[in-house]
Amino acid sequence: MSVYDNLVGQSDVIEIIKKAVASTRNEDQTPTAPSQSMTHAWVFTGPPGSGRSTTAIAFAQALVCPDDGCGTCNQCKSAANGAHPDVEIIRTEGLSIKIDEVRELLTRVAWAPSMGGWRVVVMEDADRLTESAANALLKAIEEPGNRTVWLLCAPTLHDVLPTIRSRCRHLQLVTPSTEAVAHVLQNRDGISPQMADFAARVSQGHIGRARYLAKNESVRNTRTTIMKLPLTLKGISSAFSAAQTLVDLATNQANQAAEERNQSEIDDLSLAYGKGATGRGMATGGSKAIKDLEKEQKTRSTRMVRDGLDAALLDIATFYRDVMMVQAGSSDSLINKELENEIRTFAENNKSHTTINKINAIMVARTNLSHNAAPLLTIEALMCTLAR
Repeated sequence: MSVYDNLVGQSDVIEIIKKAVASTRNEDQTPTAPSQSMTHAWVFTGPPGSGRSTTAIAFAQALVCPDDGCGTCNQCKSAANGAHPDVEIIRTEGLSIKIDEVRELLTRVAWAPSMGGWRVVVMEDADRLTESAANALLKAIEEPGNRTVWLLCAPTLHDVLPTIRSRCRHLQLVTPSTEAVAHVLQNRDGISPQMADFAARVSQGHIGRARYLAKNESVRNTRTTIMKLPLTLKGISSAFSAAQTLVDLATNQANQAAEERNQSEIDDLSLAYGKGATGRGMATGGSKAIKDLEKEQKTRSTRMVRDGLDAALLDIATFYRDVMMVQAGSSDSLINKELENEIRTFAENNKSHTTINKINAIMVARTNLSHNAAPLLTIEALMCTLAR
């Protein structure tokens, strides 16, 4: 067993990480004389589902593990779940990472490693750093602490501040093949071959989403509804209806995911401030803490809706991608094989250049959503374009 077992299709990156970890075991390796294999800052990029954060966490595990990442010792397990004292895993569920969060992080990582190895910081969403937060992080990367390693994750290098990426070693991850993802689902998660093939194919190599699809019938039903939306677009009225349907689906999914979790977080925080313990309510500061938590939860819900819409738009883009493949005379690698008849009919009744324009319109809408455009207005404008 190894911490690298969950890294699918990333053999080149694994080899680089192993060499870096091996170089740190050299007795001559010191913070002031790093080897060419190891450096104090890394940035992992790759498409969604390629395993950026999984790879960074595996790297962190290997650095703090006495056996270079065995995956079974206490150090490996605690590093993976965020309980290791020398490993910081920064995840944001909001729309951005603000400067106050970075300053608090820098205070913590200034300490020397408590267990004699390395202090490792994994930042899963470095692309969500605000400009002021990125500048604060830059200073820490320019002047790293003794035996501190920064592992940043982002979709592309362009999503990271140029001054930061110029000081990091870059590792580019690739999208795993459909066969590789299906193999993992069958052997690790016990998914049937047919379901594993379907989930791997429609998730386009996104391992986490493939597993989620394979194990949740309601999610598969929602995707089926989304994939049929392009077939309903006959005019302006149907475009507005489709846009409302899409936004409602994303909102309902986000609300269902957040409802139980939000109440649990509020109950736990209230209990921490002494609610119900003395019969006199919460301790001083409890009400403010609850309001701050509710504000964070609202921000998280907003991001979940936008992420849900983005995933839905990617699914719809695969429909037009398949249409384009049929129009080009190649239908051997359709993503949505279950809709092959509908795709062929659509391809026959539409021109190829309009298909390309529709795919481009979807990508523009995704960009606008990432820039905090109003979701409903953005989707309505997109559906009107797709209905032409």
